Amino acid sequence: MQITKDCVVQFKYVIKDLVGNEVESSGDETPVAYLHGHKGMMPGIEKVLEGKQAGDCLSVELAASETFGEKLTDNEQRVPIKHLVGADKWKAGMTALVNTEHGQRQVTILKVGKFMATVDINHPLAGQTLQFDLEVTSVREASKEETEHGHVHGEGGHHH
Repeated sequence: MQITKDCVVQFKYVIKDLVGNEVESSGDETPVAYLHGHKGMMPGIEKVLEGKQAGDCLSVELAASETFGEKLTDNEQRVPIKHLVGADKWKAGMTALVNTEHGQRQVTILKVGKFMATVDINHPLAGQTLQFDLEVTSVREASKEETEHGHVHGEGGHHH
């Protein structure tokens, strides 16, 4: 089955900088799952996966505007330290997760005080052109409920 709108797609990935250093990977974990054509995946990834099928592997270089977005200046926020996830002690330059109303978001610590931290809310990979190595592991037609909800249910997806 080819990837088209309303398909559930699962894939594994490796993201590299343009020098070839790995910066993120799905590893051996459950593949990433998304509902194709419902804006639940980076636009560049959706474009390159359109028409592919299970078993396809590809490497593609994508601009920041197609992935994590351009880096916005002065995109800082003060956050209570108790809301930072990922370490016991924080230092400038570290990456943390913050729970938001839209789920977890990666941030970069800029400054740490006793109770508050100043964070850069740009994604740590924002502003970078990156190399994506993708392996499509499965493609299936979405259920009626998945298309109505706009996201995947079950393994690798949303659990109600």
